[in-house]
Amino acid sequence: MAISKSTYVPTEALSLSAGMISARLDRLPATRTMWKFVILLSCGFFFELYDLLYSGYVAPGLIRSGILTPTTVGLFGLKGVAAFIASMFSGLFIGTLGCGSLADRFGRRAIFTYSLLLYTGANLIMAFQTTANGLNFWRFVAGIGIGVELVTIGTYISELVPKQIRGRAFACEQAVGFMSLPVVAFLSYLLVPHKPFGLDGWRWVVIIGAHGAIFVWFIRRALPESPRWLAQQGRLLEADQLVSKLEFVIAKEYGGPLPAPAAPELVVLDRTFRDMWVTPYRKRALMMSIFNIFQTIGFYGFANWVPTLLIKQGITVTSSLLYSSIIAISAPVGPMIGLFIGDKFERKTVIVVTAAAIVVCGLLFSQISVGLVLIALGVGLTLASNIMSYSFHAYQSELFPTSIRTSAVGFVYSWSRFSAIFTSFFIAGILKEFGTTGVFLFIAAAMLIVMAVIGLMGPRTRDLALEKISR
Repeated sequence: MAISKSTYVPTEALSLSAGMISARLDRLPATRTMWKFVILLSCGFFFELYDLLYSGYVAPGLIRSGILTPTTVGLFGLKGVAAFIASMFSGLFIGTLGCGSLADRFGRRAIFTYSLLLYTGANLIMAFQTTANGLNFWRFVAGIGIGVELVTIGTYISELVPKQIRGRAFACEQAVGFMSLPVVAFLSYLLVPHKPFGLDGWRWVVIIGAHGAIFVWFIRRALPESPRWLAQQGRLLEADQLVSKLEFVIAKEYGGPLPAPAAPELVVLDRTFRDMWVTPYRKRALMMSIFNIFQTIGFYGFANWVPTLLIKQGITVTSSLLYSSIIAISAPVGPMIGLFIGDKFERKTVIVVTAAAIVVCGLLFSQISVGLVLIALGVGLTLASNIMSYSFHAYQSELFPTSIRTSAVGFVYSWSRFSAIFTSFFIAGILKEFGTTGVFLFIAAAMLIVMAVIGLMGPRTRDLALEKISR
């Protein structure tokens, strides 16, 4: 954290405990310093989403170059666009499930940095592949790094910010992150149909994103480790020093004495992965696993297939990339709306309402061929998907204790990655046999399951201390 040691104020008057560390964090006002941390983490999320979401936008270029085909002879053919998308999600599955616990063991800050370097390097290598196998392998490796990063950033934000701004902090993260979508869509529109300097346009899209992520290495210097994680590790003095420095700086920005900490919540230390299967975590783990299996069908079923779906609707390749770019401009708007409503409504309510909006917009999209109406419905789908995205990322990070937060979130979130592996092939097959109507009927069925599981099983989390939610 970029705060000099001279700003440290001892806190001997306060008993050192994990509960007190958390209570002191939760009483901090949302001043410039707190939002700076959120924005720095959000910048990491920007490059992460750039790498995650460019699949659909470079797909026409990969087909045009002859490396991939739009469909495959068999359901699980390795030379189709579906295999390229599935290789990413296979890596994401391993990254979130098998490596999600790394941040619980080694800390949020270190894993944030090294996972970013992993997927950056893998993408650079992938940009120069000439075969489907090489392309898919390095996309898989990049997916592992992105999977670890996805889990770590959400955990990092939920633990660092006070409870009264958790919803808005996740909305900010998603708003900054989804600004990458219009960027990658516009770059694809400019580059994919062409060969600047003799190099395929899709390769430039990948290279640009990979180089940008390197700057996050410098961003991480200004980020502190999570005091909640340090306290859970028994490193109470380090946690106390970090919080005391934060209190000193934020008090100056606040212009007066800080509010008194609330009575500390009871914090149970040294939980293990097995504890996720006792009450109340078992029900939450089951709920979020089912949710993640089906939410990814709606989110990536549209986001990764926008240009291809538009082409299937009779739009030309160039026009489909233009329409996709226009639709993508709306991507950050959903989370920006969340900056105003993020802490005013229960997360579970927002998830249910936006899932219903995806059903309505998607079914209408499948019946329309008029350009402006397609764009309007595409914007509606994008807004609903991205409001749901910031809501559920905040929600699942709130449901489990600090000592197993990344492990638990990694486990439940990994099911969305697992689902996405097969969703790509299913959508390719449905699109081939039943067109866009079949695709959106598939998405609608998935969203109805999302609405039922969250609406019936989800607990309240708004404006509650993480320790109280997870107790």
